[in-house]
Amino acid sequence: MTYDPTGHLLLTPVDREAPMRVRRLRQLGLGERPDQAFDEFARKLAEVTGAPYSMVNFIDENRQFFAGLHTPAGTHSGSDLGAAAASGGAEVSRFMARDHGYCPHVVVRRKALVLEDVCDYPRFAGNPVVDEIGIRSYLGAPLIDRTGIALGTICVVDTEPRPWGRAGLETIKTLAAELVDQIHRREDSGVQSLPSDSP
Repeated sequence: MTYDPTGHLLLTPVDREAPMRVRRLRQLGLGERPDQAFDEFARKLAEVTGAPYSMVNFIDENRQFFAGLHTPAGTHSGSDLGAAAASGGAEVSRFMARDHGYCPHVVVRRKALVLEDVCDYPRFAGNPVVDEIGIRSYLGAPLIDRTGIALGTICVVDTEPRPWGRAGLETIKTLAAELVDQIHRREDSGVQSLPSDSP
């Protein structure tokens, strides 16, 4: 964590691994376009956890990109997530600023994160996604590949507090390992990110 000149705690952790992550994501062909397989994995995440929103999220030095995304309406766009939600639109973006949300914390910590009610944690309650989007609960785990780099996360969020508990934590960690295996199989077979019908 760092502080701004006024002494306030900044909500986004310092990410020294970002340049290596970007190189690895480019090598794997990930993090620049939507992917049908990852959308399907996000749908599975939502189904298993009962969460309305789920993402396969790759993070570079400036932004987060949801290569896999599931929403209640099944819609998403290229616009900003916060702007779409604040305007009351059903469209949810594939992109989010790096200082929004909790996935950057998961990537830097390299550990799963369970926030049953983000308002119970002052460090996380001030995040822009709380006021702009209405996120109240989060469950996420890092995608750490065979090179030891945290490529991004899988996560689920809800606009209501959720008692994820230890079962939720174990579930998200198991699903993260499953997706990492899928990414490794793609790499071994020489297949990169699949084309998507999504815009």
